Amino acid sequence: MESAEIRRRWLSFFEERGHTVVPSASLIADDPTLLLVPAGMVPFKPYFLGEVKPPAPRVTSVQKCVRTPDIEEVGKTTRHGTFFQMCGNFSFGDYFKEGAIKLAWELLTSPQDKGGYGLEPEKLWITVYLDDDEAEQIWRDVIGVPAERIQRLGKKDNFWSMGVPGPCGPCSEINYDRGPEFGEEGGPAVNDERYVEIWNLVFMQYERGAGDGKEDFPILGDLPSKNIDTGLGLERLAMILQGVQNMYETDTLRVVMDKATELTGVRYGAEHGSDVSLRVVADHIRTSTMLIGDGVTPGNEGRGYVLRRIMRRAIRNMRLLGATGPVVKDLVGVVIDTMGQQYPELVTDRGRIETVALAEEAAFLKALKGGTNILDTAVTETRAAGGTVLSGDKAFLLHDTWGFPIDLTLEMAAEQGLSVDEDGFRRLMKEQRERAKADAKAKKTGHADLSAYREVADTAGTTEFTGYGSTEGESTVVGLLVDGVSSPAASEGDEVEVVLDRTPFYAEGGGQLADQGRIRLDSGAVIEVRDVQQPVPGVSVHKGVVQVGEVTVGAYAYAAIDVRRRRAIARAHSATHLTHQALRDALGPTAAQAGSENSPGRFRFDFGSPNAVPGTVLTDVEQKINEVLSRELDVHAEVMSIDEAKKQGAIAEFGEKYGERVRVVTIGDFSKELCGGTHVHNTAQLGLVKLLGESSIGSGVRRVEALVGVDAYNFLAKEHTVVAQLQELVKGRSEELPEKIAAMLGKLKDAEKEIEKFRAEKVLGAAAGLAEGAKDVRGVALVTGTVPDGTGADDLRKLVLDVRGRIPGDRPAVVAVFAVTNGRPLTVVATNEAARERGLKAGDLVRTAAGALGGGGGGKPDVAQGGGQNPEAVTDAIAAVERLVAEKA
Repeated sequence: MESAEIRRRWLSFFEERGHTVVPSASLIADDPTLLLVPAGMVPFKPYFLGEVKPPAPRVTSVQKCVRTPDIEEVGKTTRHGTFFQMCGNFSFGDYFKEGAIKLAWELLTSPQDKGGYGLEPEKLWITVYLDDDEAEQIWRDVIGVPAERIQRLGKKDNFWSMGVPGPCGPCSEINYDRGPEFGEEGGPAVNDERYVEIWNLVFMQYERGAGDGKEDFPILGDLPSKNIDTGLGLERLAMILQGVQNMYETDTLRVVMDKATELTGVRYGAEHGSDVSLRVVADHIRTSTMLIGDGVTPGNEGRGYVLRRIMRRAIRNMRLLGATGPVVKDLVGVVIDTMGQQYPELVTDRGRIETVALAEEAAFLKALKGGTNILDTAVTETRAAGGTVLSGDKAFLLHDTWGFPIDLTLEMAAEQGLSVDEDGFRRLMKEQRERAKADAKAKKTGHADLSAYREVADTAGTTEFTGYGSTEGESTVVGLLVDGVSSPAASEGDEVEVVLDRTPFYAEGGGQLADQGRIRLDSGAVIEVRDVQQPVPGVSVHKGVVQVGEVTVGAYAYAAIDVRRRRAIARAHSATHLTHQALRDALGPTAAQAGSENSPGRFRFDFGSPNAVPGTVLTDVEQKINEVLSRELDVHAEVMSIDEAKKQGAIAEFGEKYGERVRVVTIGDFSKELCGGTHVHNTAQLGLVKLLGESSIGSGVRRVEALVGVDAYNFLAKEHTVVAQLQELVKGRSEELPEKIAAMLGKLKDAEKEIEKFRAEKVLGAAAGLAEGAKDVRGVALVTGTVPDGTGADDLRKLVLDVRGRIPGDRPAVVAVFAVTNGRPLTVVATNEAARERGLKAGDLVRTAAGALGGGGGGKPDVAQGGGQNPEAVTDAIAAVERLVAEKA
């Protein structure tokens, strides 16, 4: 049974039994504590926590998931993988243990011609929690599983919680016996390799308190309503139903390994090392494809780094298997063809996915060359210092600058006999991530505990947004926080976070900045609102300062936004939609939105593109946008079902989470997008759009920045003034400026070449004098000296080699010359063959000199280069070289 059929049967079975089918959420987690969705229940977490009302009492889904904590183990074992699909059925206060158990048994054991999976009942073993007598009784007496195939396990294995205070409960796992060839008998309590867990039924019936680990926490009591959360691993079931040894041999992964074999000529099963590489490639390419499909782009932070890391591991392993050219397009194509049966959007979006993947492959192959040189230098320096461990900061530099995943650095360092300070590397990575996470959290929550906002939501409900139709209105203060803590009142000068029952203030979201303005209370108090966020769904938190009077919960208020700011942002947001459509028209559907920011009078728009957008194309895009403005197209918004929006061709932003009902903003016959932001009523209100240019912000992602309305006019007015000044300076018309300025720059460049030539001749002219001044140090001709400040590295190298060539070859010679360029000392050292025979190597000498200068260096035994930070230490460096020559000569 193919994986696509397993998925179809799951959804069909539960839909026929009263469950609402919920599509898989994006792999981009809608949770500030997660980068990616790691489990099937994550999209339902707000329902279990009581933050949001569930869409139905019974739901089912097949959720895409990614887990990377054990990424180094992928391929080495046949059980670790980064991408998997979790089939789940959920009950929110509806059926409980008996209902969940009966449904699971029916689906697993019903014959395949009756819509089930057809597993043999006698091969299924059950585990229950230690004291869960009820679950055991249901399995034994209701289902009929023999007592000897039911085992009790402890909290570590058969009790589930989210890892934080909240819902929890015992669980019951269904395991499949793969037979004696997979190990000893005795059930899952004895051998989890033979008895593979395929389905976990979680009975959420308790509330847990704070504690560490999987076992050390108290049970506080029963939940008001009992819930069910189950998860069946699709890949594990596919392994069983397809009769293969492990998940890598299932249909959706085996085809990728077969393609890798075709590209490299290395057969799966021939040798353990190559098998590991083939499994890494299959797993990582599939995961990469799914992540890119959901809008993740490679980068050096967050989920972008996760994608970059696994993509580069896959490419590196293809090189180890013998691939010499680009391979990603072929591999990604196989994944799209296979997984597209379950996720048709992969096929629709093939062009964009391939574009992003190919750009990352090209970037990594280039980085591999440059980073390898940096790594070689670091290895040389480590060995020269007598070390065997590459420092954590070097590993971090390779990651941060060259995009080297740590496992790649570990592997390449090991090939040269060194280990890596992983703890130091991970400490630096952690510091970087914590800084980024803290910045994001502070922006969203103002350092307040999210439970404080949830309390407001539980008490007062969600905030009604009235800002689409009005810019001011009456409301009531239903929540107040001071310094992140709920408070009944706040005084003049206090920094506060205010929650209203209804508000015209737009909370930052969808790329649109928040409104600003004032809230006036009937008591005369005034709050200056500087920002609005939604730290928990549906609750708008107004952040500001009390300017006058006292603010109290329950007070009547009148909220009014800064209308001028709102209109400027609305113009920018509408202009963003026009820019998006114009870019797609010019570059194709691969120019999909990857992010945006709409602020007063200006916006930035990020989109997918493997290459820079030519200036002529950008000019055409700008012209098209402004032509649309002149057409005076009406802008209107309509709420509809997500399916209807898709039918109408509305564009959705990658990474955004949409509900069943969505808001669609349409601009005439030109643009149609899913959007919750505020907009103009007619394109004529934008006035003018000026694109300032585009740039790269990451692999396969470009950014356009632009001005709108008065800001665009002011920019063009300043440009006109500059052009007029240039016309005056060069005595020419505006259309002649490029030619005249190019001619002037050409003359300047020619003059600089002449100056450089004169400087080089002057430096090289010193060669004879330096050679004649060679000092005899224990039979070695030692030449040291300095050249004029500003001498470049190339000229210094030529001079040193010239001096060495002037000394007779049978006489050992060492030449070390120093220069100071841009305030930093530089040295080049060369030795002849006779000196090297006496143990005098240029690399050793240059490291000694560079050390005295406060820096480092390296190179070959005959010539090496180094530098430092302290130009005052050149004399000390010359003395250090002379001492080392005396010691070794």
